[in-house]
Amino acid sequence: MTAHRLALALLLVGGSGMAIAAPARPSAKSARTAWVDVYAATPEGGFRRGNPAAAVKLIEYGSLTCSHCRDFHGQAKAALTKQIATGRLSYEYRSFILNGPDFAASLIARCSGNARTFFSSLDSFYPDQPQWLQPFSSLPEAEATRIAALPEDKQIAAIAVAGKLDVYAAKLGMSRARFDACVTDKAQMDKLLELRKGGVDRFKVTGTPGFVINGVYQEGTYNWTALEPKLMAALKP
Repeated sequence: MTAHRLALALLLVGGSGMAIAAPARPSAKSARTAWVDVYAATPEGGFRRGNPAAAVKLIEYGSLTCSHCRDFHGQAKAALTKQIATGRLSYEYRSFILNGPDFAASLIARCSGNARTFFSSLDSFYPDQPQWLQPFSSLPEAEATRIAALPEDKQIAAIAVAGKLDVYAAKLGMSRARFDACVTDKAQMDKLLELRKGGVDRFKVTGTPGFVINGVYQEGTYNWTALEPKLMAALKP
């Protein structure tokens, strides 16, 4: 199934001669890496925060339209940031698209390809989820029918505009030209489909949020209350 059809079907971010003194050793404090400020895009297509060589690697498969994902981010952010700062935990977010609005919003969030910007987008999309999703809930059937009749390469952009994501993106500081480029980016559409397929094929992800700790999918774990004890146990020295 192509990206466009999936989005539609699921519709309804010089020597001086002088002796040179040995350089002073950096203090322990200055030598310490600020892992909370280390961000990277991963080969799999996700975005990671923290020490790439962390002893514990947490992956979340999430959806921007998932209310449980929104709740998780609100509840877990401070605790995850604290553990990331130690260098013992890295946290990677991989999009697991659920529907057309999610597809369009995810394209906007990951458009820059920059991990820091992506996480900043999560900090906007999740708290604002009820507001930016509302226009999609009242989309007339006639509009959905019109979008279905468009060429496939036009459908995701049409979904985004119909749901007023262009208006929301403008509030985030995105120009209309940039918005148009983001929601028509074929390479990113394909990457989102690959991420979902990888989650299903490798980890048997069945819903969002879904969590993987050191390569092991955490069955039946869909919120911070369930994940926290498992994560803390993995982080024990």
